[in-house]
This record gives sequence, structure tokens and C-alpha cells, in this order.
Amino acid sequence: MSEQSPIAAARGRPKDPVKRRAILDAAKVLFLTHGFAGTSMDAVAAAAGVSKLTVYNHFSDKETLFFTAVESKCEDQMPLPMFTLEQGDSVEEMLNRIGVAFLEMIDSEESLHLMRLLCAMAGQDAEMARLFYEAGPKRTMSGMERFLRRATELELLDVADPIGAAEFFFGMLQGGCRHTLILTGCSEPPADNRPLVSEVVRRFVRAYAV
Repeated sequence: MSEQSPIAAARGRPKDPVKRRAILDAAKVLFLTHGFAGTSMDAVAAAAGVSKLTVYNHFSDKETLFFTAVESKCEDQMPLPMFTLEQGDSVEEMLNRIGVAFLEMIDSEESLHLMRLLCAMAGQDAEMARLFYEAGPKRTMSGMERFLRRATELELLDVADPIGAAEFFFGMLQGGCRHTLILTGCSEPPADNRPLVSEVVRRFVRAYAV
């Protein structure tokens, strides 16, 4: 049976959340160590202490497993409700929360390790890069775009181009050289990102004031 073949016998079986978490944890370690192409479902099963059938029962193929591993990392640190703006909410407060969570996520050792691996293997593991983008940056950008559209609907901000504004916001947070220096190991992530985030939010809100 090929590595990505569906396991028909697994259909309909109840999913064990403990085993699911063990599989995801094992997959994260293996993907970070060996990349997408160098990680097999057999290796994930062995590292998680479950059968290959169990892995396929939870994740239909390796692409789904990698996507879910990246997505779960993002969900842990930037859950989608963080981007839900309701009447009466403070745009400034929500942008500050989003900004702090974003920097904590991209500055984490796990994220830095993955980004370094992606940079090193981009030419030979294009599928890993594509899946990472779909599960990580694209998800975050989509959440921010929805937030800015809603802020405009509520007349809290005036954003004609939500996609461009989202890129502007996250770009200011990363700075011209800030994230590059951290990614290359030339600088350590700051202990407190709140002053930077506060200044970025102040400038952003001023730029898109109604």
C-alpha cells in the first residue's frame, strides 16, 4: 500500500484526541528535522507510538497531516476568534492583541526553525513551502482581511484595500531588518514586544482613520 493511499478500514472509527495530539506532536518534530519530503507516515506512526492505520484514521495523507500541524500551531497562538470584531469593540485594543500574538508566534523557536528549514529546502521541497503558506501566512492574512473589512463596515476604520492594509500592518510589525536579524540568528527576539506593537497600531489607526 502506498504512503498516501486511503485506509478504507479506518472510515467511521471514532477519533481518539490523545492519539491525535501524539501524532501531531511527532509530526511537528519530524517535519522540522527532516522536512516534508523526508518524513514518512511510517516514521510518524513509530514516533507517536501508534499504528500506521491510526495515523491514516486521523489524517488521510501526509499533506493533510503537515497542513494540520502548521494550522494547529497558528490556532494555538492566533485563534481565529481573535479577528472577530463586534459592535462596541475597541479596534486599537484588538489590533494590539493581534500584533503581540503575531510577533510571539513568528519569533517562537519552533517557527524560526521551520522558516530556516523552508529557506534551506525551498528549491527541493516546494510542496512543503506551499502547504506552509496555505496553513500559516494565508490563514493569518485572511483573518486580518476579514477584521479590516468589518472595521470598515462599522465605520471604525476606512480601509479601501484590506489585503494591502493587512500586509502593511504585519510588515510594520516585522520591520525592515528586525525579523531577518532574528531569523538569521544575528539578534534575539525582544523580551517585550508591546512597545513596538503599540507604536505600529498608533500609526496604522492614524493612517486609516475615518
